[in-house]
Amino acid sequence: MLKHRGFPGRLPGTDFQFVIRRANHKDGPTKLIKRERFKDRKTADRKADEGFMAALWQQFGEEPFERGNLDAGRLSWLFGREVVPATDPFDPEDYEALLRINLKVAQVSFPSVFAADAEPMVWDDEDEDQA
Repeated sequence: MLKHRGFPGRLPGTDFQFVIRRANHKDGPTKLIKRERFKDRKTADRKADEGFMAALWQQFGEEPFERGNLDAGRLSWLFGREVVPATDPFDPEDYEALLRINLKVAQVSFPSVFAADAEPMVWDDEDEDQA
């Protein structure tokens, strides 16, 4: 499993996890699914989605990226909309699966991340070591 060095481990000041520490050798990778985001989601959940998208954008831009140690739960909130498979066929239960940001959809969903005057997110230094 590829560990994305420099990728934040979590959203600063929260317990919202962005990466996992080790591969699940017993049951295999958690399957990526498209989770429905309802309008009544908590503000903290929406901020975690926004922070995760900002981290993906800062780390990978428009280039395809390997799933690696990115948290399946957090990815699933964006999967099928802002984050889509980069290959066909796609295995949603593979750490080596390639993904990419669907830029047009992501810009609509998270305009503050892609705004021309958007400041890069500042991550806790200690989280970068966990990635």
